[in-house]
Amino acid sequence: MRRGDIVNRMLIGVGNPLGRDDGVGVYVAHALSGAPGWTAIPVGPSLENALGLVERGRPKLLVIVDAADMGLPPGGFRRLSFKSAPRMLGSTHALPLDFLLGLLRGAAREVALVGIQPRDLSLGEGLTPEVRKGADELIPLLQRVELEAIPWL
Repeated sequence: MRRGDIVNRMLIGVGNPLGRDDGVGVYVAHALSGAPGWTAIPVGPSLENALGLVERGRPKLLVIVDAADMGLPPGGFRRLSFKSAPRMLGSTHALPLDFLLGLLRGAAREVALVGIQPRDLSLGEGLTPEVRKGADELIPLLQRVELEAIPWL
């Protein structure tokens, strides 16, 4: 992606696939890869890895998907406000999460944060069945850009 390339919709999948359900954002990004109208990027555990890509792409819509402890049943997903996100999303980022989110908000017209409730964050590969099911329910909503169908926390 070069500076000035026009991107309508970009999804950033955050998470560590070696931390079981922590990799759910990466799973969603891989699933949306190649979907019409989407640029989907699995950035792994470091949201800061997406900064340059978002700056160059300047998407109209940026969706960030990550595992988030929201007190929901495993696999449940919700849109998160920018105010609540820093305390619910992972804290493995090199830069403060609220600072990163502010930079990303400045590079896209609209930014949506979507959290998926994990069940197991232990060392290991593969999503638990509940979290995979929740992600698989979320993916078609994103493909059809039906953000209004994703409940707010």
